Amino acid sequence: MRLVPFGALTGDDFATWRSIRASDSRWDSPYFTPEYVGAVNAGRPVDVLVGDGFLWPLHKTGSSARPAGSPGADFQGPVVEPGVRFSPKAVLAAAGVRSIAFDHLLDGYRDLEPWIEQRRVSPFMDISGGLDGYLKRVDKSGRDKMSEARRLTNKANRELGEVRSTVQTDVGLDQVIALKREQYASTGAKDHFADPANRELLHRLMASDLGLLSTVYAGPHLLAAHFGIRADGVLHWWFPVFERKFGSYSPGWVLLREVVRAAPQLGITRIDLGRGEDEYKRRAMTGSSTVCIGAITSGLGTSARRLRRAAVDAAKSSPIAPQLKAVLRKFR
Repeated sequence: MRLVPFGALTGDDFATWRSIRASDSRWDSPYFTPEYVGAVNAGRPVDVLVGDGFLWPLHKTGSSARPAGSPGADFQGPVVEPGVRFSPKAVLAAAGVRSIAFDHLLDGYRDLEPWIEQRRVSPFMDISGGLDGYLKRVDKSGRDKMSEARRLTNKANRELGEVRSTVQTDVGLDQVIALKREQYASTGAKDHFADPANRELLHRLMASDLGLLSTVYAGPHLLAAHFGIRADGVLHWWFPVFERKFGSYSPGWVLLREVVRAAPQLGITRIDLGRGEDEYKRRAMTGSSTVCIGAITSGLGTSARRLRRAAVDAAKSSPIAPQLKAVLRKFR
């Protein structure tokens, strides 16, 4: 196993990478494509661990590493050929680090099982066959929201102006980023786009075949927009935004419905919604995969991390959790 700067990978390395992805739908997320990692590498150096039937793109910082694209990559892990086994300790040695932390590791790596601390649900929508096919699979709650979105589209059309959806556009990415930053500020969440590198990554992806920007307008008003990435029939639902003043029209659902309607023309058969159990994800999902949180460490770090995470989870479930979050935000 060897560690190679992304820019020094050979044609054979890329051929192996693409061959592994093509042979197993496990790797069909856009996050596992060389193109996504290349866009990340253009703004933040990526090194790739390369072995026999094994590639794992990483960011190294001192004696630790994280999967390429962290903290924005919603699926992580090495791309491996079926049946390939590897030693986590050998991975650390080859990378020259003492730990590799992950928070969206795709479940199912037998060799990483001892290093997993928690598992989380990552919902998806099977939209093969477009809206008609989707409505046959989703449960009643999801069907009801899609029907409501259709009614609210008609209402917006009457009250705000003609509703126009563009599922694939190259105009408005900066507005999406600005609206997302407003959302972060209003909820107290960490601003992912405070780092210029994360904003620049979206622009590079937008200029590639991976980026997909979708919008819905009513008259002159932007109701909702979304920027995601797609590959091999899979769209990853990444940065959805909507204008809060038009919230009564459920603009996020209106946009999601328009994307599902257009999916057959775009060649999209699945939408990955990403980790989390938000209400809209629970309603929209037709199934789910699992992602894992943990870290490969060279010592006793995993036990210590498990204890810390258990303490954090206990605090989150405490009756005073909202007050604790307010206090913590003051020290960010």
